Amino acid sequence: MAERVILVADDEPYIRLLIEQTLEDLVDAGAELLTVGDGQSALDTIRARRPALVILDAMMPKMNGFDVCQAVKKDLAMEDVFVILLTAKGQEYDRQRGEEVGANLYMTKPFDPDELLARARDVVTAADA
Repeated sequence: MAERVILVADDEPYIRLLIEQTLEDLVDAGAELLTVGDGQSALDTIRARRPALVILDAMMPKMNGFDVCQAVKKDLAMEDVFVILLTAKGQEYDRQRGEEVGANLYMTKPFDPDELLARARDVVTAADA
């Protein structure tokens, strides 16, 4: 696994920037942060770089986050890639779908930056071990 690589996939530039700012401490500590704006680019990047952590929006062009997560966890069998679905879709149906496709964590927007940073730090620290 490519240690300390974090991929953020969201079609909203403002949200990508907000997540980048949230994870700035990890980047300062040596993590590499990659960002993409659609699901297909996310999947291509995951295949190429095998990040420790992927933060996926559910609703993106070209391929939604649920399908990307399923491809990573089931089709590519990359169980070691930690996937956080970070989405405005907070209905129980959506949470269940996130679980079915193999997401490690389901968070809704607006998100708590401290919680996201804490979860990301746990994953990146575990990748170092």
